[in-house]
Amino acid sequence: MATAPAQVAPAYADARDYPTPGEGWARFRAVEAQLVRGFDYICGDTFCEGEYSNLQALRFRCSVAVATGRVQACAWTFTGSTAWVDTGSGGIDVDARTWTCPTPLAAGTSLELLLHTLEQAGDKALHVPLPGTTVSIYDGLTDCL
Repeated sequence: MATAPAQVAPAYADARDYPTPGEGWARFRAVEAQLVRGFDYICGDTFCEGEYSNLQALRFRCSVAVATGRVQACAWTFTGSTAWVDTGSGGIDVDARTWTCPTPLAAGTSLELLLHTLEQAGDKALHVPLPGTTVSIYDGLTDCL
């Protein structure tokens, strides 16, 4: 009789599913919402003044080492477009893009410390220095967008 191969536990999980599937959802989603509000507030005076004036934040995601609770990486995705009328044909031309912006985290940052730092910053979560660094998520966005 053949036995089924042993299931190998994943090494990493989405922060929304850490420490168990779905357990981190509410807390992580609340932090993501703070970041989106902060981005929306500053966008018109910063990133949205350029060619892509309608930038939209999509998702902020982090991967976490299951065994240690340390963040492996975080990235925030954005989309934007610019559109214009083709005066010769009357058609609408669109240039649409997406960006994946890495978060400038210090190696070994725990998810708990990252979330606590961003939660405590409230409306300033976009600008607060990330644990173990002198840079913020905003600083990472300026290098990306």
